[in-house]
Amino acid sequence: MMKNEKAQVRVLEAFLAVLLVFSAFVVSATLFIVPEESGGEELDSLGMQVLLALDKEGLLGRFIDEGNWTGLRESLKALLPPAVLFNLTVYSESMQKLNTTPISNQAVKSSQVTCIEYVCASRNLNFRYYILRLQLAMAK
Repeated sequence: MMKNEKAQVRVLEAFLAVLLVFSAFVVSATLFIVPEESGGEELDSLGMQVLLALDKEGLLGRFIDEGNWTGLRESLKALLPPAVLFNLTVYSESMQKLNTTPISNQAVKSSQVTCIEYVCASRNLNFRYYILRLQLAMAK
């Protein structure tokens, strides 16, 4: 009967050792997984919502028609979260750059930059449309 108890203890000891080794592998594997940087889709959605909000009342087209780049930059600053960097470039229908000054809160230098293109129509009597390229990135 003594040998049977020793055998049971050895089997239990081996089982616990195997369990310990496998749990060590699982824990160490999760420590070395680099999380993917997400937010690309979130920034796309956020950028589009901001441009739509500005364009809803005709404010976007009015800023561009007047060349009010400061007003456009300040509106984007107010609508976007402070941790989001932006750079907006406005083009004419012939793809000529219209904004003479940068429309940005900081230089967007990131490996994860989202670019949104948006077409905006002027509400003036002379029909004109503009192509906007909004680049967004998270501040690090």
